[in-house]
Amino acid sequence: MTDLRTRRNVLLLAACQALMMSGTSLNMTVSALVGHQLAFDKSLSTLPLAFQFLATMLATIPASMLMKQIGRREGFTVGATIGLIGAGTSAWGVFLNDFWLFALGGIPLGVFNGFAQFYRFAAADTAGPEYRARAISYVLAGGVVAAIVGPELARLSKDWFAPVFFAGGYVAIGGLQAAALVLIRFLDIPGLGAAERAASGRGMALIARDPRFVVAVLAGMIAYAAMNFVMTATPLAMAACGHDFTATKFTMQMHVLGMFVPSFFTGQLIKRLGLMQVMLVGALLIAVCVAVNAVGVSELHFNVGLLLLGVGWNFLYVGASTLLTEVPAPAERNKVQAVNDFLVFGLVSVSAWSSGAMHEWLGWQPANYVVLPLLAVAAAATLWLMKRRHALAPAE
Repeated sequence: MTDLRTRRNVLLLAACQALMMSGTSLNMTVSALVGHQLAFDKSLSTLPLAFQFLATMLATIPASMLMKQIGRREGFTVGATIGLIGAGTSAWGVFLNDFWLFALGGIPLGVFNGFAQFYRFAAADTAGPEYRARAISYVLAGGVVAAIVGPELARLSKDWFAPVFFAGGYVAIGGLQAAALVLIRFLDIPGLGAAERAASGRGMALIARDPRFVVAVLAGMIAYAAMNFVMTATPLAMAACGHDFTATKFTMQMHVLGMFVPSFFTGQLIKRLGLMQVMLVGALLIAVCVAVNAVGVSELHFNVGLLLLGVGWNFLYVGASTLLTEVPAPAERNKVQAVNDFLVFGLVSVSAWSSGAMHEWLGWQPANYVVLPLLAVAAAATLWLMKRRHALAPAE
């Protein structure tokens, strides 16, 4: 059983996740199109997204260390405030038809995401061991709202300031950030005690020798980077294949639904089938997405492929996040979570830029094949850990 405070925190964090992911899915729907519209060199279309994910990577460690000292609520407040600045900067860049100002706005948006990525871990911190997988998956399930709200807001806001198209989307993101600021103030997550704040626990060199840490980080990196690589190129590919913005919006909705609807039962699946098994299914589903994308460019191919991509990401990423919670002692949580997300978003930032470049240089279908070697690595690492789990039983 879980207490009332835990359930309330999980609900609030799920709502914050919904707002964050609504803004992210809106941004993913329009950013590459805006970049393509503003950039002289079209291979730079996804550079603003790359800036955003690079900023997320760089923010993760200081964000986590700050929250260790001042608590989750105050840290999330700082992050959402910075996100408001990013939304305003991006909107202003679109108004001025200035590619580099628009790209610069991605940096504070990325810093906000660096804080917000810890919503799932904040839920795990407030939950007991038996509830952690479900707490993480329930918070990520807040993204179901984003499947509808984000792309729909992208469609509705596209013409708010016509003939300056898409600027309204970033004004809408600012509104979502403001709503998150309000909800964050109602969180009640116990902070670490003075002794735990002062303690550092084991060094990262020792923690990194734990096979669970290695596989959790590797699987999380590959899950997010592979998903982001394919997702980021999709609006460009659909436009190049003659599909209109309404079709792109629907495809992105299918994708985000695939990312987050499974979160209602991923925790239960992990409990029933096993953590490693769910992670392997996730890697397989992303590979099937690549196969679907390779055989056709109809709306149906895009919809099915991106739906499978979302479900595969959910299984592999929720599994990796759950596995990571097995590793640290309380005093080690913040640094372990920070290093994990630093590495995850380091690879994601590379995938964001290379996605647009690969689409420009290779075309949609060949670009999909880039993620297959990464998926093979994730699957091999997961299988390797499955064979070692019996040796870890005393630590679990």
